[in-house]
Amino acid sequence: MPTRTSAAKSMPRSAVPKGQAALNEAWRVMHFALRAVIAGPDRILATRGLTRMHHRILFFVAHTPGMSVGELQATLDVTKQALNAPLRQLQTQSLIELAKADHDARVREIRLTESGAALEAQLTGEQQRLFADAFAKAGAQAHEGWRTVMLELAKHAGMK
Repeated sequence: MPTRTSAAKSMPRSAVPKGQAALNEAWRVMHFALRAVIAGPDRILATRGLTRMHHRILFFVAHTPGMSVGELQATLDVTKQALNAPLRQLQTQSLIELAKADHDARVREIRLTESGAALEAQLTGEQQRLFADAFAKAGAQAHEGWRTVMLELAKHAGMK
């Protein structure tokens, strides 16, 4: 049986306010939706000994040209130490390269190699197909409503 919030634990399920029930259902659905979105890429990554963290790195580097190691660290909200091993693994597999930035030799920029770009496109492409199909089935207004909800949630993680 799904766990309910502490405020709702003492109430029988039928007494949970409709608003609370809707929020619980939203969270439950988000859990399964996330599992669906990450399942395919996780399987592909596992064949290379990589994890979701590696996909996150590949995604942000691919979609933020000239991203520095420091910017990636801030975006992912991880320590330098936590980022170091995955970056090394991606370098070892020739999926990324680190280069001095043209504007400042002290800054190391991360760039995808050709094979890194191909892997990122495969991983993210699978996820984009799932989203495109879901939005098509949900109707014309669905994307804007979903985007608004996600942006409001992302603000709590510092996204502007």
